Amino acid sequence: MASLHPRRAVLKSAGAATAALAAVALSLSACSTGSTVSSTATPASAGQFPVTIKNVFGETTIKSQPQRVVTVSWVNDDVALALGVVPVGVPKNAWGNNDKGSTPWKDAALEKLGAGFGTPKAPVQYSEADGINFTEIAKFAPDVILAAYSGLNEADYKKLSEIAPVVAQPELAYGTPWQDATTIIGKALGKETEAAKLVSDTEATIKDKVAAFPQLAGKTFIYGNLEPAKGDGVNVYTANDNRPRFLSEIGMKLAPVVENASKGSKEFFVPWSAEKANELSSDVFVTWVPDSKTTDQIKADPLLGQIPAIKKGALVADSDNTLTLAISASSPLSLPWALDKFLPQLAKGADAAAN
Repeated sequence: MASLHPRRAVLKSAGAATAALAAVALSLSACSTGSTVSSTATPASAGQFPVTIKNVFGETTIKSQPQRVVTVSWVNDDVALALGVVPVGVPKNAWGNNDKGSTPWKDAALEKLGAGFGTPKAPVQYSEADGINFTEIAKFAPDVILAAYSGLNEADYKKLSEIAPVVAQPELAYGTPWQDATTIIGKALGKETEAAKLVSDTEATIKDKVAAFPQLAGKTFIYGNLEPAKGDGVNVYTANDNRPRFLSEIGMKLAPVVENASKGSKEFFVPWSAEKANELSSDVFVTWVPDSKTTDQIKADPLLGQIPAIKKGALVADSDNTLTLAISASSPLSLPWALDKFLPQLAKGADAAAN
């Protein structure tokens, strides 16, 4: 997972994100991993179970409402918390994280539920630095393992299924829209009604905040990865990825050049030669950068600097890892947190494009 998560969240190549994740050495004591605290959950109607949920590998049946919930990857714990369920075990964030190995939106949700990290009701954190941590997950004795947003392969799925029912991704690895992840997890936890409301409420929040930036409506965009120091061209995210999906949801339009290049693709990115960077036409170009120095290098690069949006000053370069995580691994908790930070950046790019 060390090679997949950061790549999904930030960029196609291993790059800085993978290095950051691989370098994190996380550990848990056996006694804390064996926590006997059950997940906090509102009782569901007995008639809601059993439920069967389809996934990319088949289907999973959950016989009764889970009391001990464990999550893998990102997003899944956000959704559970947003639905009022505190898992017994969650992976520690090793990229875009704070000093708790968490995120601001996750911390706020846990505190609201009286289960902040460091308190008796808090979920136990475990490491995913070396991939799926089967040993630690098994120690939690879970009733269900939530992985609706993840990159599980079939071997992972089968091995986890020996521990507990697994709610895996419905189709593409790391390609589950946050709305679908919320709906799927809501069904798994016996909270379908709450999940539907959570989706509609979150979409309403997004709509309200976007209304303050009318200049975004209809602007074409390309969301990609630019690394001038590596000289390996551009990686452009397709409509299968949550980043372009988010920009489309707020009323912007994926540039035709990317739509054409990604037709029929099930990948989350398409490689693009730096020699053809000038053909990447859009109003705004959005990317992640490790620091402001990289932004300057992109603008000065003889090839990347020819991207039309960059020439016009409409480059939106985000150097906040936590913000990048909030958008790329989006959830009903992360998006409301991210909007106030991200929308003004996008609006500045849209204004530059209009001049």
